[in-house]
Amino acid sequence: MESKQDLTQPHIIELPKIMDVRGNLSFLQNQDQIPFDIKRVFWIYDVPGGETRGGHAYKTQQEIIIVISGSLDIIVVDVHGNQSKFCLNRSYYGLYIPPMHWRHLENFSTNSVSVHLSSSDFSEADYIRNYNEFLTKP
Repeated sequence: MESKQDLTQPHIIELPKIMDVRGNLSFLQNQDQIPFDIKRVFWIYDVPGGETRGGHAYKTQQEIIIVISGSLDIIVVDVHGNQSKFCLNRSYYGLYIPPMHWRHLENFSTNSVSVHLSSSDFSEADYIRNYNEFLTKP
């Protein structure tokens, strides 16, 4: 893990890439590239054209999203309404999203696959699913 990472803001994490004529390899290890212990992993795939995923924030959970195949856009909004757009299309980049940031995924390419690494187990109580409620949080 880089010591100068700002864990209050979403940012791209570049994962190691070992290049080889037989094909490239990337990896991650807790605390080397990931600023939290991974408690849950899930993936999103087979998203029909024009659909979006996400549309929520987590109160305490941290997340890293890696697009393993294809591409997609991730729109992230902080509690002040400031919006950032991240276009992920390389499997050696991950997007770190801290708690209290709204996110939705859109513009999925055909056969795109995203893997999501979470700092906590699933808990419905950690989700904020109403955007207006999210914007009124301190």
